Amino acid sequence: MSGGIQRPLSRIRVKDLRLRTFIGFNDEEQRKRQDVVVNLRIDYDALAAARGDVVDEALDYKTITKQIIAHIEDNRFLLLEKLVNDLVELIMAHTAVQYAEVEVDKPHALRFADSVSLTMTAQRD
Repeated sequence: MSGGIQRPLSRIRVKDLRLRTFIGFNDEEQRKRQDVVVNLRIDYDALAAARGDVVDEALDYKTITKQIIAHIEDNRFLLLEKLVNDLVELIMAHTAVQYAEVEVDKPHALRFADSVSLTMTAQRD
């Protein structure tokens, strides 16, 4: 394609991935798993995969999601910051990823709020 058409990166979103983990530092949080809700944005260049319909050119979001599930369920976290940062780094370890945004909600973390969330991003130079 020519004629000055630019194609921005493609965006994959994983929405409302609901998992349970140990998160927090008070006694009750250390004893029982809590719900967390994960939302991901992953940008990468999908044109080769799209134009050729070539599976090997596509980013395997299923593998990334399985890695995230395993990491959350198999670990303990004192801070939401640690959990979110780990997930950003896990996603960015895939070299095709140009930008990642991870938001994790901790439902019922505050008495009068639906949830507390933290978002972190990363992008390649």
